[in-house]
Amino acid sequence: MLPQPARARTLEAGVDLPEAVLGCSRSRSVRTACVVLALLVLSALSACGGAQKGKPAAELRVLAEPASASVQVNERFVGSARVLEKRPARLTPGPKRVTVEAPGYFPHDLELDLPAGTTTLNIKLRPVPP
Repeated sequence: MLPQPARARTLEAGVDLPEAVLGCSRSRSVRTACVVLALLVLSALSACGGAQKGKPAAELRVLAEPASASVQVNERFVGSARVLEKRPARLTPGPKRVTVEAPGYFPHDLELDLPAGTTTLNIKLRPVPP
């Protein structure tokens, strides 16, 4: 007969901790499978978080007129110029297609090769004539 595993800590309600947290039954094989699954989920979550070490980020700061202009990078909205003036968008370095647009103004598209560090884009949109 195999030695019995150490009993899991018990919550005040009398439910085993693995069963309460993971929804696992008291069966040893099911509990082992749940622990393995939980470890896989935790390792996957930790692999997704945070900036890559050794790769400094690029930041795009936008000073635009009008300040209500919206800014897109590679066809993805990153914020209004008003917000990006105070809190630059964190991006990966490299080539980017930037679009700045506002109602009543001609949109402006440009290609930028963003280096690591902060790049400031100062732009004044032209109003559409009446």
